[in-house]
Amino acid sequence: MTSPPRPTVLLVDDEPHSLSAMRMALEDEFDCLTAPDAETALRRMEEEWVQVVICDQRMPGRTGVELLTELRDRWPDTLRIIITGYTDPAAMAQAINDAGIHQFLTKPWHPEQLLMAARNGARLFALARENERMALEMRFLASSAQTKLEKRRAALREGLGFETLLRSPHSPMAALIDTARHFASFDIPVLLTGEPGTGRSRLARAMHFGSLRSDRPFHALSLAGLPEDLAFIELFGAKRGVLPGGVNRIGLAQKADRGTLFLEGVEHASPALQLALWRLVDEGSFTPVGGQEVLGSNIRLIAGSGADLPARVAEGQFRPDLYYALAVAELRIPPLRARRGDVALLAQAFLDDLAARHGKAAHGFTSAALEFLENWDWPGNLKELQNEVTRMLIFAQTPMLGAELISRPILQAAPSDSGADRSADGVLTASGTLKDRVELIEMRILRETLTRHRWNKSRAAVELGLSRVGLRAKLDRYGITDPSGRVTEEEED
Repeated sequence: MTSPPRPTVLLVDDEPHSLSAMRMALEDEFDCLTAPDAETALRRMEEEWVQVVICDQRMPGRTGVELLTELRDRWPDTLRIIITGYTDPAAMAQAINDAGIHQFLTKPWHPEQLLMAARNGARLFALARENERMALEMRFLASSAQTKLEKRRAALREGLGFETLLRSPHSPMAALIDTARHFASFDIPVLLTGEPGTGRSRLARAMHFGSLRSDRPFHALSLAGLPEDLAFIELFGAKRGVLPGGVNRIGLAQKADRGTLFLEGVEHASPALQLALWRLVDEGSFTPVGGQEVLGSNIRLIAGSGADLPARVAEGQFRPDLYYALAVAELRIPPLRARRGDVALLAQAFLDDLAARHGKAAHGFTSAALEFLENWDWPGNLKELQNEVTRMLIFAQTPMLGAELISRPILQAAPSDSGADRSADGVLTASGTLKDRVELIEMRILRETLTRHRWNKSRAAVELGLSRVGLRAKLDRYGITDPSGRVTEEEED
């Protein structure tokens, strides 16, 4: 069982021996950061997640109270402790009002006194976070206690569900969602098509909450890889004697009565199941497995498909009557490579959700990282992007996620009009001289290696087996430059 992460404390003092003494007193229980002045302390706060700040009052430039006053405005949750040689009650009261100081320590301080103050500050920080979490839960419970009528009115008024589908103002998703809103208010079947991972289930759920059935159940089932007999049971239920245990099984066609059923992977339905689905859509009737009676169900069916259903109809693999029954309204969701303007927005949303879920501070992505993410063509669409953001968050050492955290295939991809060239296959099979084709691959490897090493040319040269002079010559030859604008070798470790 892993131990919880240690709290982080920022120590601010212009005297090196004082910083060293404070670090020695606290380093057994805290991760200690140090800063010799106010400006350095502010940079530390922007880069790290700090719970407690311990600051000396007398420093060149800005005083401790002035620094802590700004910290109170920008990071109000951080606990602020000041060390001072003055004990003027009026000055102490003013400092408490201006900077919201949690505790004063007077010089000379004792190590146990400093340690106890830091412990108390860390505990108060943790309690404040827990109180915030409980307040959010209480608001959620209060919202959940609304009546069904209130929820239905809110759904119809605000379009509940569609707001969760993130997109930029000029995204191709904007027009699609506007069309989906119109279809949602009419009680007709809908067919959602698009590549796997484009978000068909999310759009289906949004259409349910934007419909007159929003206060009724929403159920979803994927037919991909589901055997025919199990699909019949899941959809239409089974009479006593069919399943072990001698019990009846209620299917989704009955559970979703007066609600919405989202059927993903409808192209995987067997011929017999296609006929049963056509009866359900066209007549609103079905028969449980092992039964003889015909039951009725008032459901709205939304189907999802990753295949070209008209082509399958033409080939005789899909019933034309079922296709036309489902395709009263057909919406095709664009792949993520066609939504390059949405990638930054989606990546940030994934990062915020994952950071909260895993309890790791993360503010966003560097501009270089976003450039690489927007250039990739994302064959796995939304799920692949979420997986990449997850891996970046796991390995991140700072709240801003840089390009060096991105997977190597994405870093090596070359820009193109339609997205990234995901492999070297195009280079290997293209025409042209051997020299030109080898140089193209070499450019990708150089760019990817430098990005992983945060443009530290010494480390990149060692990995590539080059001298620094040789690496610099290749970079000049290909016109490869650091996107951050650094040009001096002295900036490297």
